[in-house]
Amino acid sequence: MYLTLIYLLTTTIIVILMTTIILITNKKNILDMEKSSPFECGFNPMSNKRLPFSIHFFLIAVIFLIFDVEVIIILPSLFSMKYSMTMNWMITLVLFMLTLIMGTFHEWKNGMLDWTK
Repeated sequence: MYLTLIYLLTTTIIVILMTTIILITNKKNILDMEKSSPFECGFNPMSNKRLPFSIHFFLIAVIFLIFDVEVIIILPSLFSMKYSMTMNWMITLVLFMLTLIMGTFHEWKNGMLDWTK
């Protein structure tokens, strides 16, 4: 117990010392005008504003990522079917699929899947 506490304190002290040394020896000047000005291939930018980003595209991308993670969760369960009890496996997979279907209907009902509005 004491050995773990000593390791933790030593590591914390080393990290604090290293951070302090880096902050002291850092020669970066944040207020330098040349470094804070925009630079794009050697030319000044044509406009100062960013282009607007479609919220529909963002929502579709988020939905895709969520379902991609869910597929990653489903695939190993198919391989583990022969190693687990079939009834428990079926109940778990059916509940997971029902959650997916309910989420899809919720997104459909709220119009998140419609590209044009």
